[in-house]
Amino acid sequence: MGRKAKKAAAQDAAAIAAQSQAAEEAEIQRAFEQGITTLRDLISPSSIEIHSSYFRLGTKYGRTIYVYGYPRTLYTGWISGLINIDEVLDVSMYIYPVETTVVMKNLRKKVTQLEASYSVNAEKGKIRDPELEAAISDAEELRDKLQVGAEKFFRFGLYITLWADSLEELSFVQHKIETLLGQQMVFSKVASSQQEQGMNSTMPQCTDQLQIRRNMNTGAISTSFPFTSADLTQENGILYGVNMHNNGLVIFDRFSLENANLVVFAKSGAGKSFAVKLEAVRSMMLGSEIIIIDPENEYQKLCDAVGGSYIRLSLNSDIRINPFDLPKVVDSEDANDALRANLVTLHGLFRLMLGGSVAGQTGLTANEEADLDQALIDTYARAGITSDPLTHQSTPPTIINLYDTLLHMGGTGPQLAQRLRKYTSGTFAGIFSQQSNVDINNSMVVFNIRDLEDELRPVAMYIVLSHVWNVVRAEQKKRLLIVDEAWQLMQYEDSANFLFSLAKRARKYYLGLTTITQDVEDFMSSKMGRAIVANSSMQLLLKQNVSAVDVLSDIFKLTEEEKKRLANFPVGQGLFFAGANHVHIQIIASETEEQLITTRPGDKR
Repeated sequence: MGRKAKKAAAQDAAAIAAQSQAAEEAEIQRAFEQGITTLRDLISPSSIEIHSSYFRLGTKYGRTIYVYGYPRTLYTGWISGLINIDEVLDVSMYIYPVETTVVMKNLRKKVTQLEASYSVNAEKGKIRDPELEAAISDAEELRDKLQVGAEKFFRFGLYITLWADSLEELSFVQHKIETLLGQQMVFSKVASSQQEQGMNSTMPQCTDQLQIRRNMNTGAISTSFPFTSADLTQENGILYGVNMHNNGLVIFDRFSLENANLVVFAKSGAGKSFAVKLEAVRSMMLGSEIIIIDPENEYQKLCDAVGGSYIRLSLNSDIRINPFDLPKVVDSEDANDALRANLVTLHGLFRLMLGGSVAGQTGLTANEEADLDQALIDTYARAGITSDPLTHQSTPPTIINLYDTLLHMGGTGPQLAQRLRKYTSGTFAGIFSQQSNVDINNSMVVFNIRDLEDELRPVAMYIVLSHVWNVVRAEQKKRLLIVDEAWQLMQYEDSANFLFSLAKRARKYYLGLTTITQDVEDFMSSKMGRAIVANSSMQLLLKQNVSAVDVLSDIFKLTEEEKKRLANFPVGQGLFFAGANHVHIQIIASETEEQLITTRPGDKR
């Protein structure tokens, strides 16, 4: 081959090599571009650093610890405190079944060794060793149960990865976890120089790279069941929502507590009415009667859907409620006290009607109080009603009869009659000055007071509560009384006292009182408001205004994390308290329930 031919061949080979290299680079570039757009690349952290006692994943610090020591006896739910703790944790459990024949063989050897040690100690005259005796007893008991198939044997590994924003916070969380476990004689250690293996062991890969295990039988393993919420879950009751700590269900019967009262605090739009309606409709399914005071016409759709009674109170309606009605009680003790109790209630009502009692001012002088008391007694007496329970079946008097009594008596009576006239023949006449024609014999009864004038609303709420209280005392059934916008009653001392009286005495009559308010500061600034909360075994705190968080934090002793969450909860999430225990709850409803409960299009809360 000539020199020119060789040169041409070399050029062709170089061109082919260049094309091949260009194609390979293009392929690599395509592979790289494809790789950086995969989901794995999008969700992966920017970096990972592994140290002997911690690791750093992106901007988060992590540390894996393992449990190595357990007490002789484990009690059911011992891990509940760890599962429900208010910290970010990853918890992994590895359970390996072991063949019974292998365990029996090893146990036989172990029992032989223990008994030999016991015999040697006895021969040498040493004092008895309780720990050795307990070990022999436990081993023999386990052998018996394994032999008859009553127990199985397992190897158990428990690893916990803690997460924090700094090393200082990570150490604080570790101390908190170790203290929690140490109180139950469960001991843990940091996985020194094995943080990468620890991290992998607690990720959802099901790879036990630490392999630190402890022998356990069926009973001990069962106590470690992780989906525990024993404090806020019962066999009976209604579903309130999902426990956000462990995805367990919060099923509770409020009547199982020392009282069945519930207070609900939330800012507007946080889902308080949705939560209360959901509880009401679920309680109805279990046989409870529901009575609601509705200031904003939010419950009509639900009431109509379940066939309830919707009572619209207004000056133009035909509905009448007589505050002089007496309860038709059967209990002899209550019957003897019925008139006196209603006189006390009427005193509070007329103080409210004749000027209110704001900020501790009674609105009536001492002489006016005395004359009003005598006039009330005389008005009942003229209707034939005395302290004798046999007279309580007579037709009760009305405000018109009281007006006549005051007008014709001495002292301050005529002046009181003039102030009362707007309720008898004036602007507010009719609705509360005639005999009652309300029938609340239904599974759900809603009193709507939206169409009443602002001045008359607190009076109407007071009278409706009094009427409901008389019905509750007459026949004891499982009932829920829901008072929406309860802050309106807390503005006046007498109505606040009356609401507190209901909260304090409700349990005796199988009644659960639910008070709902969005004005936390106003409600809690009242002495009676705080007393109502103290007499409510259940509380639900949904999203709050920033100004209300500190108030609630002081009352309910919230942690810093709970305080931070309280102002930022999404709609439908909050803190659910039952007694001294509380969890982060998500309120959930079925599609059918949402259709019944929702009052505004596009708003499920």
